[in-house]
Amino acid sequence: MGLMRQILNLLFGSGQHEFRKTVEVFRENAEAGAIRAAEGQAASLGQFAQEFYAPERGRFDRLMDAINRFPRPAMALGTLGLFCAAMINPVWFASRMQGIALVPEPLWWLLGAIVSFYFGARHQTKGQEFQTRMSQAIARMPQTKKKNAAPDREANADTGHDADLTLEAIVPERNPALEDWREYK
Repeated sequence: MGLMRQILNLLFGSGQHEFRKTVEVFRENAEAGAIRAAEGQAASLGQFAQEFYAPERGRFDRLMDAINRFPRPAMALGTLGLFCAAMINPVWFASRMQGIALVPEPLWWLLGAIVSFYFGARHQTKGQEFQTRMSQAIARMPQTKKKNAAPDREANADTGHDADLTLEAIVPERNPALEDWREYK
């Protein structure tokens, strides 16, 4: 018995800790692997969140945001108002449109550039806010998956020894639209 003990001590060491270290050479410690994966995911999400961090906004920022929300509805309602004015008083509308026709072309280009820059900047700002919300949603995803996790077993109905019922469950139903498409193709 002394020889076996010496051989095992030589291979695995004298304590349980040495045995664990020897086994971990061939097989990863699942708990340690899960901890490393969680730490890596938390670090990457933290870095992603810092990229899109926006500090608390003051009164001036909120006021400017409110003012920035005004032009699009004003333009849409103004256009609808022009249609209504054209129907209510066509002579008045025609005289106003003659005045607009006299505006020089470079001024139209300037107006187009201003409107394009305004909407482009607005689009970029809203896109960055969307990215921030998405990163926050991704950060909450692991908790959501754990809450909504379903069992891994399949949810098939037991048809017993009834072959017709088994075929009905396995063979898809007839799809007339798909059949028409295949004939057309």
